[in-house]
Amino acid sequence: MGLIAHPVTEDKRIAMRTLKISVAYEGTAYVGWQRQPNGSSIQECLEAALAEIEGATVSVVGAGRTDSGVHALGQVASVRLRQQIAPDTLLRAVNARLPSDIRVLTAEVSPEPFHVRFDATAKSYRYRLAHDSVASPFDRRYAWHIGEPLDHTRMVEAGRALVGEHDFAAFQATGSSTQSTVRTLFELTLSRVPRDPKSVAGGAGAALTLIDVRGSGFLRHMVRIIVGTLVEVGRGQRDRTAVEHALRSRDRRSAGQTAPPHGLFLMRVDY
Repeated sequence: MGLIAHPVTEDKRIAMRTLKISVAYEGTAYVGWQRQPNGSSIQECLEAALAEIEGATVSVVGAGRTDSGVHALGQVASVRLRQQIAPDTLLRAVNARLPSDIRVLTAEVSPEPFHVRFDATAKSYRYRLAHDSVASPFDRRYAWHIGEPLDHTRMVEAGRALVGEHDFAAFQATGSSTQSTVRTLFELTLSRVPRDPKSVAGGAGAALTLIDVRGSGFLRHMVRIIVGTLVEVGRGQRDRTAVEHALRSRDRRSAGQTAPPHGLFLMRVDY
């Protein structure tokens, strides 16, 4: 592998360092970010690879806990190590030990104190909707195939009702527990991306809809429920008034369906 880990000494003179890493992963094969008893997780894979380098058990903390099947282009995590390994060397060493669907993109020594979750100021997610009449085999893991046009204008208008500080209890997975369900959504944008008419499953008018959200933080399944609700708006099944009612109700039954996980990407975490 190019790097041989040596047992970590108990010499207290060797100070532990906090390293901040950015991670991209294709989440199809995993139960999510967090360790679970029923399958392999991103956290577990990173900890196993880094433990080989450290020569001891390590704990990796993520900025967010993505669900099973959710992808990431810009997850951020931290790990404390005694090994005085240069960040660029660590980058090569850990990637040599990871499966090909997980990659550490950057690594840097973080100034103390630093908490990867609590110090985050915003998180950005993107959801991809595909409108091709025939589902593209190249999108099956990375977009929710709607297979019909949606009313883009109605979706944009309904999305505006969600921007700002609100109690998003109606947009949280049933059975979740958290101290507060109040979150701030800084931005919510919808954009249409035309397909190449010569593409395999394209055809005239086929397109993707990208739903981008940026907020102070997100409840469990919050982005997916927002997307599911907006899809129902686009189908004419509800409107902005219904979305505003769902917010006021704080009742999960008042919001829309939960979109499937495979169309969701964690794009970046800001500090």
